[in-house]
Amino acid sequence: MLDTDLVKLVLYTGPNCSLCDLAFDIVEQFNALQTKATSESTFQLSPSRSQFEHVELETINIRDSADLYHLYAVRIPVLKKADDESELGWPFTLEDLIEFLQ
Repeated sequence: MLDTDLVKLVLYTGPNCSLCDLAFDIVEQFNALQTKATSESTFQLSPSRSQFEHVELETINIRDSADLYHLYAVRIPVLKKADDESELGWPFTLEDLIEFLQ
């Protein structure tokens, strides 16, 4: 896999955040969809049509930083692209994630 096939996202979370668990699961679903599409050699026909084959996810607990807590306390979970810092706030679906990654 080339580096251009990888997108790095940050997932801002909090302790005991069930919505954050759901957001994490959506990212995992995306990765599973992309892995399956790639292994079947139908990537170009994949319903995701994302330019990325895989998401590398870093989770950050907002309670570890006062600044992050003030920015995201009422918004978590939030996904943020590492390259351009655009954000996808909850609620979002797998389809929303795919669109976000276009």
